[in-house]
Amino acid sequence: MKYLSTRGHAGQPANPEFCDILLGGLAPDGGLYLPETYPQVTRAELDAWRSLSYAELAFVILSKFITDIPAADLKAICDKTYTAEVYRHVRAGDDARDITPVHWLEKDAEGRGRFGLLELSNGPTLAFKDMAMQLLGNLFEYVLAKRGETINILGATSGDTGSAAEYAMRGKQGVRVFMLSPHGRMSPFQQAQMFSLQDPNIFNIAVEGVFDDCQDIVKAVSNDLAFKQRHHIGTVNSINWARLLAQVVYYFAGYIQATESNTQKVSFTVPSGNFGNICAGHVARMMGLPIGRLVAATNENDVLDEFFRTGHYRVRSSRETFETSSPSMDISKASNFERFVFDLVGRDARRTAELFGPALARDGGFRVSPQEFARIAEFGFTSGKSVHADRLATIRDTWRRHGTMIDTHTADGLKVAREHRRPGVPMLVLETALPAKFADTIREAVGIEPPRPAALDGIEALPRRFQVMPVDAEQVKRYIVAHTG
Repeated sequence: MKYLSTRGHAGQPANPEFCDILLGGLAPDGGLYLPETYPQVTRAELDAWRSLSYAELAFVILSKFITDIPAADLKAICDKTYTAEVYRHVRAGDDARDITPVHWLEKDAEGRGRFGLLELSNGPTLAFKDMAMQLLGNLFEYVLAKRGETINILGATSGDTGSAAEYAMRGKQGVRVFMLSPHGRMSPFQQAQMFSLQDPNIFNIAVEGVFDDCQDIVKAVSNDLAFKQRHHIGTVNSINWARLLAQVVYYFAGYIQATESNTQKVSFTVPSGNFGNICAGHVARMMGLPIGRLVAATNENDVLDEFFRTGHYRVRSSRETFETSSPSMDISKASNFERFVFDLVGRDARRTAELFGPALARDGGFRVSPQEFARIAEFGFTSGKSVHADRLATIRDTWRRHGTMIDTHTADGLKVAREHRRPGVPMLVLETALPAKFADTIREAVGIEPPRPAALDGIEALPRRFQVMPVDAEQVKRYIVAHTG
């Protein structure tokens, strides 16, 4: 399997394989990596996969994209990553061996599930990001050991990516993590998860701005190719193809649990900020998974919803980005969106480079052509928006009617999913995090404290280790140099 850049120049080697792009993140031309073609899954394969464990399913899917790691080694990495011991925070009544069980909220008269949650928050940091980050940590350690190299990971987080990355990379040989987050904009629990880590290979930088400022710094550093190469800079943000690839697996897992045969379709609603999670669904659909609709649910920062309604992608400044009660979606520049647009414009790298380069810089956005806009429906995409009042109402309603407590981002997904249901097609909402991570809003909605695993009690009171910095890529570079030698 070879990879290309959305902007046409993938660098050296000219046709890189998976391990060539694993450690780097962005392509040298500023584009994002995608496979040259999407491998296809036959109905016979999908039938055979129905009996697999999650680790086995991950192996057979990843094998279609990763051809430069020996099969036995890749299988061992999957087996090490996806175990019930790692993914232990499963709701009462669910089977921990499933890793990502479906939790049905509504069933039809015959007892078939029709509307529910695909649980993705059973990992060590209680967020869906663990599903990819745990795999990424093991892949990094494997490839670095084979090559005798080290890596300095530079990432940006609006909340959950940072803790998932740090918990996955802590103690890993040859790995340092420099994680940028918007100062004061994460929930107290999210801040505590990251800043309380004392591991010597973990460095937290609180940037005096919003998430988009953090993300821009990561891109600026990554685009300085000389600095990137000299200091072995890599990324764990969802611009890293390996992380998005890991997320493809749970669409297959959700589909298999929600259906009895491969003649059925399933729709997925995804709380969307940086477009990585739902882009994984797009990849699964392009592989042949029978997905009905892919519904992007946004919060008050509705750049993606505006695009899917109008064809106009309008990036907002940091001053225009709202601070909301679903903070992991407080994003106005969706990095992974470029991957989808590349497919939308017929994999025309020149047009993609124009849209995400000069047009975005000059006009603060772009508008696709009427013909391109019409293709959005062909890809199965639609969208909707949820605001704070919707969030509270959905959390309250789901608790009272179903006895299920959900977090704020999952609430955005549920609200929008109800607006896009179709008769006869099961709808799964991708769960984002456990509600303990957003206790203030849960208390506002239902008046009680959300439960949390005993091991995380009192985490907010632990000593913290982090550095506050202005929005300044050069200062971040100097900090990296000072802490890597």
